[in-house]
Amino acid sequence: MVALKGVPALLSPELLYALARMGHGDEIGLRAPQLLEAVMKLLPLDSYVSSPAAVMELVPSDRERGLETPVWAEYEAILSRAGCTKSLAKIERFEFYERAKKAFAVVATGETALYGNLILTKGVLALDSLC
Repeated sequence: MVALKGVPALLSPELLYALARMGHGDEIGLRAPQLLEAVMKLLPLDSYVSSPAAVMELVPSDRERGLETPVWAEYEAILSRAGCTKSLAKIERFEFYERAKKAFAVVATGETALYGNLILTKGVLALDSLC
């Protein structure tokens, strides 16, 4: 349990520690919209990459049958509210797995939404936000 004012209860001490230790360009894998909402209150996204948030692209058979991914719209809305103006990157399945293996931290949430995995790339805080 987090016992600090202003820190969302979803962010465990271990996750807060991982977020604090991350450097510019480090990645973290997430799965749940509620956790993304909490993380976005603390984690600046990388503005120097084409997209600081990425999901796994639908495999061809899922794309062909028109599988819907409503969780992506939730993610984009949360990211937009946090000031991210770039759309989600869609990464090929095995490339996504490789990036996830290299992530600074991976957070298991129990999210059950299809294609609900998300990778975020940390940015830096602007000097004016530190005052």
